[in-house]
Amino acid sequence: MPAGDSFFIATPIFYVNDVPHIGHAYTEVAADVLARWHRQRGDDAWLLTGTDEHGQKILRTATSNGVTPQEWADKLVTEAWKPLLETVDIRNDDFIRTTDARHEKGVQTFLQKLYDDGFIYQGEFEGFYCVGCEEYKQPGDLVDGTGPFEGQQVCAIHSKPVELLQESNYFFRMSDFEQRLLDLYEQQPDFVQPETVRNEIVQFVRSGLRDLSISRQSFDWGVKVPWDEKHVVYVWFDALLNYITAIGYGVDDDEFARRWPAVQLVGKDIARFHAVIWPAMLMAAGLPVPKNVFGHGWLLVGGEKMSKSKLTGIAPQQITDVFGSDAFRYYFMRAITFGQDGNFSWEDISARYQAELANGFGNLASRVIAMITRYFDGTVPVAGELADADLAIRETELRVTAAADAAIDRFAINEALSSIWELVDALNGYITEQEPWALAKDEAKRERLATVLATALRGLGTLTVLLSPFIPTATTTLWASIGQGELTSQPVDRAAEWSSAPSVVPLAAGLFPRIEQPEPAA
Repeated sequence: MPAGDSFFIATPIFYVNDVPHIGHAYTEVAADVLARWHRQRGDDAWLLTGTDEHGQKILRTATSNGVTPQEWADKLVTEAWKPLLETVDIRNDDFIRTTDARHEKGVQTFLQKLYDDGFIYQGEFEGFYCVGCEEYKQPGDLVDGTGPFEGQQVCAIHSKPVELLQESNYFFRMSDFEQRLLDLYEQQPDFVQPETVRNEIVQFVRSGLRDLSISRQSFDWGVKVPWDEKHVVYVWFDALLNYITAIGYGVDDDEFARRWPAVQLVGKDIARFHAVIWPAMLMAAGLPVPKNVFGHGWLLVGGEKMSKSKLTGIAPQQITDVFGSDAFRYYFMRAITFGQDGNFSWEDISARYQAELANGFGNLASRVIAMITRYFDGTVPVAGELADADLAIRETELRVTAAADAAIDRFAINEALSSIWELVDALNGYITEQEPWALAKDEAKRERLATVLATALRGLGTLTVLLSPFIPTATTTLWASIGQGELTSQPVDRAAEWSSAPSVVPLAAGLFPRIEQPEPAA
């Protein structure tokens, strides 16, 4: 996309029935990297995240803990969900809660429009309901239970029994949009990504859409249906609307027009809500559908999906306390092909931290700055005539910048980092081959020494700009040593055009210190 465009990216809003694990942080970091890159490219970037606080699951969790649902939500947001953003260094522009007055008002405005336009009707419904998913399940979504649930049908995701519910509810005429959705998927092949998720969505819609039950009478924790307050809005119908209530839907038309439509970044297990129900809702309201829905893969621990209920959840702080937020961000964006499932292990993050961050990038930065300090008293040397090796570094800077920028536009975050790391490796190889420490011993080679270190510093500055959306803490520290001005104001798609300060400032310590204990005690 051309620089200067609007780029609104939204994470799903996370359920406050429990504290976050690294799967939640993974989504947040991916969205943050994309937003930072676009922001630093000059786009009108805006990152939205937040919490989903209504529904039966929250009500039951709060009741079991002896508090009201609002008290439970307030506690979890204050003590767990907002601190998560600080733990992994998220620079979000807004944080929406579904209990916010602005959201509840927007939900009622939207719902009333659909009701007035004939897209909502009242009817009877009976079906199998998973409280964990807050979703009625199709027979194909159920599996035979094992262990204590043997002989019962259980949710394929939560492995817990479903409940048979029968209610008189309001329904959204979602079946009216079956063909329009299929047309959307065909006309915009990249609307749902990656292709594996797109194929699943297309197959689901082709199998036929049923109208969606969008209200509940059996409990009262939710947004009231405006024309019938005995009903509350189905939690997913309520939650999906956060993406537009946060940007002024029905209140601030200019802000809404500036931001919408969004890129929706979600886990693949909730892609169906975002790629089927959500665009159908928007079509009914006469609003544009999202730009893209990207369903990323799951984080696996020991081959199993991250889950609090299955005790496989790992708190992000367990990792950041050992390795720091930059290493957390780098590892999950580099080690996992974005869009596919990925296994987490302490051994892998420890190995990558040492080899790629400490020895690869961190050592490169320390060596270049130390040699300029030692051989030129900290004054940035001026390059003389460039040799082929110097020009090759310059070409690599330009090539990896273009490749990384293109990869970000494809949501290929790991490919962007892989491209950038080609410059890390090239610079380390260049220094090894040019041997500036040997050049420094021969006064006749002073100009060549200046050229080599000037070339190395220029490459290092380009790396600092390119890596700033991924590892903002380390790059900010490094920029203070070599650059001038604000790092985030450096255009990331023109990273090689940066300007150095007249002199370098020695780094007080390594960017990535040695880790003696790679795994926290159990």
